[in-house]
Amino acid sequence: MDLDVVFLGTSASAPTARRSPSALLIRRGGDRMLFDCGEGTQRQLLRSTVGLVDLEEIFLTHFHADHYLGLPGMLKTFSLRAREEPLTIYGPPGLRALFDALGRIFGRLTYPVELVEVRGGDALARDGYRVLVFPVEHGQSAVGYAVAEDERPGEFDVATANALGVPAGPERGALQRGESVVVADGRTVTPADVLGPTRPGRTVVYPGDTGPSDVIRALAAGADLLVHEATFGDDERDRAAETQHSTARGAAEVARDAGVRLLALTHISPRYFGPELLREAREVFEPTLAPRDFDIIEVPHAERGEPILLKGGAVPERAQPQETAPAT
Repeated sequence: MDLDVVFLGTSASAPTARRSPSALLIRRGGDRMLFDCGEGTQRQLLRSTVGLVDLEEIFLTHFHADHYLGLPGMLKTFSLRAREEPLTIYGPPGLRALFDALGRIFGRLTYPVELVEVRGGDALARDGYRVLVFPVEHGQSAVGYAVAEDERPGEFDVATANALGVPAGPERGALQRGESVVVADGRTVTPADVLGPTRPGRTVVYPGDTGPSDVIRALAAGADLLVHEATFGDDERDRAAETQHSTARGAAEVARDAGVRLLALTHISPRYFGPELLREAREVFEPTLAPRDFDIIEVPHAERGEPILLKGGAVPERAQPQETAPAT
């Protein structure tokens, strides 16, 4: 099952020439989950290889404008396309009041919208994973989200299965699903006979806007990817504390303490370019990246390698810079 993260907006507060405000798409198999919907998010999707798909779920971390201004335009576009499929929007308390206010902008929709107000500690069950909701340090009505896969069965021991007389076919599939089977000589073979220890699923943690937090350290323990805001550099650490944001170094300290596999810095203030924040973070935690808009991070299972950054991975091929042949 493929799992990746598409960075659609990596700027803080306001767009820049190269970065849009907050928007993050997590793709797992056929599921598409949009986290935050800053100004211009639908255009970012249209410019990408993802396209403006009929999303089924949108998750808002809080109600500062740079995290939701793209929502009314996207909802209206879906309606103009005569969408009929329902859409569910999640957010902290206050979501319904926000939606009522935005309704004057997008008007009547052609499809049903379900609003779900969530709080820290909630867990939204999905097929093979959960979306966990947790509190963050950014005011009372702000939450973060973690996509956490279920544990997987241990590796199937083919040699042992052969020795026990388990035929190739449905019986082996049943064992991998946790069911016992009876082989030709009448013996019962259990999953424990042929499967190794259970293996952890993957976890991607996205706190949204926040100051460094012990809750994030605990929830992100051993996570495969932590996408953490880095609004400020060390030169503005006092302002970061006052506004309940993080510095790049603070984000790196959280990642180091949690023992994550990879840290991705986002929510970069327009006063920075990115590399300077990356340098500060790497002084504390080396496996750190500072993705730009349209970058993708692929998250394989641990036994298949480390997370991989695909620079511009969501940019259509025709838009990629082309190499030219040397002049002769």
